[in-house]
Amino acid sequence: MRVVKKINNNVVVCLDQHGEELVAFGKGLGFQKVPYELTDMTKVTMTFYKLNYQYYQLLKEIPTEIFDLSAAIVERAQALIPRILNPNMIFSLADHINFAITRLTHYKSAQLPFSYDVEQLYPQETDVGYYAVRLINRRLNIQLPVSEVTAIAMHFVNSQTNDLATNSSVNSDDEMIKIITKIIEQEYELRINQTEFTYNRFVMHLRYYIKRMKKHEQISENDNSKLFNTMRHDEPEIYLVAKRIADYVDSQLDTNSNDDELFYLMIYVKRIVNKINTQA
Repeated sequence: MRVVKKINNNVVVCLDQHGEELVAFGKGLGFQKVPYELTDMTKVTMTFYKLNYQYYQLLKEIPTEIFDLSAAIVERAQALIPRILNPNMIFSLADHINFAITRLTHYKSAQLPFSYDVEQLYPQETDVGYYAVRLINRRLNIQLPVSEVTAIAMHFVNSQTNDLATNSSVNSDDEMIKIITKIIEQEYELRINQTEFTYNRFVMHLRYYIKRMKKHEQISENDNSKLFNTMRHDEPEIYLVAKRIADYVDSQLDTNSNDDELFYLMIYVKRIVNKINTQA
C-alpha cells in the first residue's frame, strides 16, 4: 500500500494495490516523508474507502485520539446492537465527542438533559452510551456529565435510519433549508460557501431539527436554561438570527420551538459566522 498524503501524524491517504484511494489510521503513519510504501500493515488500525470532502475536513479538525475513542465505542455498539449501523458513524460520533468536550470546557456548569424515556425505549443504545461516557472520561481524564449517555445513545438510534435524502419530504425540507440559509446571509450581509464542512454540518443539524419538530419530539428539558441564557446574553445577534430561523420553521410546521432547540441553532449559526469571519 502506498502512502501518498499526510493528514496528520496518525492519519494518511493511501492507494491500495488496485489504485483505490483510502484513508488509513495508525500511530506514526504520517511521520515518514510521503510518498512511501507501507509494508507493515500491522501499523494500520482502521481504513476507510470513498470518504467525501466533509470527512477529510473533520480529520483535520479533530484529534486522532478522539477518532480512536469513537472507533472503540462503535465496535462496542456493533456487539450490542443487532441492527446495521451507518458506516460513517465513527466520524459523526467523533464530531459529537469533540463538541461535547468543547462545551464542557466553555460551559462547565451546564448540564444537558438525561432522558429516561430514551433509556426505556432504546436500552441497547443507552448501554453503549454508558460505556462511551466511562471510556471517554477514563482515557481523557475528564468528567463528561451523565446526560451525554442520552446524546450518544441517540447518535446510535439515528445511525440506524435510512439516509435522509431518501425521505419523501426531503424536497420540502430542502426548500426550508435554502430559506434558512438566506436568513443568515441577509442578517449578516455575507455569502455562505455551501461546500464548506461547517455549513454541511449545520444542514445536517437542520434536517434533524425539522424532523424532530414534525414528529413533535423536540429537545425539551428544564435543566438547560442557564446555558441558554448565558449564550443569549453573550451573543444577542446570534440569538436574534436563531430566533428568526425558529420562527420561520414554526410558521411552516405549526410548531413552537423551545429554548433548547434555539440554543443549538445559536451554536451552529455562530460556527458559520465565525468561520466566515476568520476567512475574511
